[in-house]
Amino acid sequence: MKNAVLAAIGDELLSGARLERNANFMAGNFHAKGINVKRIEIISDEEEEIISLLSRWIGKTDVLIISGGLGPTHDDKTRYAVAKYLGCGLKPDDESYDRILARVKDDPRRYAYTESVRDPQAMIPELAETVCNPAGFALGMKFTRDGTKVIALPGVPFEYEAMIRQELPEIFTHDERRTASVIILDTPEMHIAQKIPEVINHSGLHVSILPAFPQVELIIRGEPDIVSWAEEITHSKFEGLVLPEGSKSLADAVLIEARKKDIHVACAESCTGGLVGGALTEIAGSSDVFNGSAVTYSNESKYKILGVKLDTLEKFGAVSSECACEMAEGAMKIYGADYAVSITGIAGPDGGSESKPVGTVWFGVAGVNGTHSAMKNLPGKREEVRTRAVRFALAELWKEIRR
Repeated sequence: MKNAVLAAIGDELLSGARLERNANFMAGNFHAKGINVKRIEIISDEEEEIISLLSRWIGKTDVLIISGGLGPTHDDKTRYAVAKYLGCGLKPDDESYDRILARVKDDPRRYAYTESVRDPQAMIPELAETVCNPAGFALGMKFTRDGTKVIALPGVPFEYEAMIRQELPEIFTHDERRTASVIILDTPEMHIAQKIPEVINHSGLHVSILPAFPQVELIIRGEPDIVSWAEEITHSKFEGLVLPEGSKSLADAVLIEARKKDIHVACAESCTGGLVGGALTEIAGSSDVFNGSAVTYSNESKYKILGVKLDTLEKFGAVSSECACEMAEGAMKIYGADYAVSITGIAGPDGGSESKPVGTVWFGVAGVNGTHSAMKNLPGKREEVRTRAVRFALAELWKEIRR
């Protein structure tokens, strides 16, 4: 298999009501295996669109993987479109569907519902084979025509992933190629490209540069010895700015560094509402170094819980260096931590002023080296400001622990 095309079906994807995740998942795995993804398409639920997709790519790619349109509702039209393209009717695969029913035999309500949607969910085109669903209720289908293997699966992400692992297990097995992730802080992507041209331009490597303030992630793929060489070069050129080996994120790096130094961390959050604590606790085992996070959204909670002085709030405001520092010190005290980071800012869309516009965020870091603060004017809408604030706070905490 050298080339692949990925497609997702659903008006909800085109309208923005739902995010498409399946093609993203599959593209990453294909790319890691050196398989070229020629195109990713999102199309509507119309039969004509699905037939056009099949006509466009069959005979022109090794594999076409389609997600969506295989449920029991009126807008699930994939099975009908595939049958029409193949020039055949539909047939029930009761044997496969009965295996699905057996999974819910002890739940009368779910059993009754699953049985009630047997038609259409058990129906597949007569010239296709069934793809069993180990995680859900709709059957998938597959067929090969003009050298192209077509696999059509339900769009529910966990079902899609379970079924694709079942159908293409070779994509998820270890091979001789290797993928490495190197995360670099506080360095523009253009500067990275200029500083390691021998890595970026190496004919034996495929390097992706993925910026996400305040970090840039390099995804390096190739033969193991060349990838290892590229990692060494990158670490040496950006010494002190590269996250530790084994870390997959800034939160991961904080926990690794804290364990290495046998210290505990905490945080205090206002505009991010607990997202920093969430990022840390998303990683299993974080409780051995992470003590807790105080979400102090109001001025009153900053005062009562963290001990921020009323005079500080009145004189400088909640979005200030002084408040951020006292929040970090308060978190360190109430959680008995060695280091703490705080965030207080204006995420928007309202609340900004001429002196403190939307996107103004102050960060405080307290620890054995004292307390300091930093301010960033973060661009974007509310969600983007909050996401960038979390990343910056974790980066500052990691750098402070390393000191």
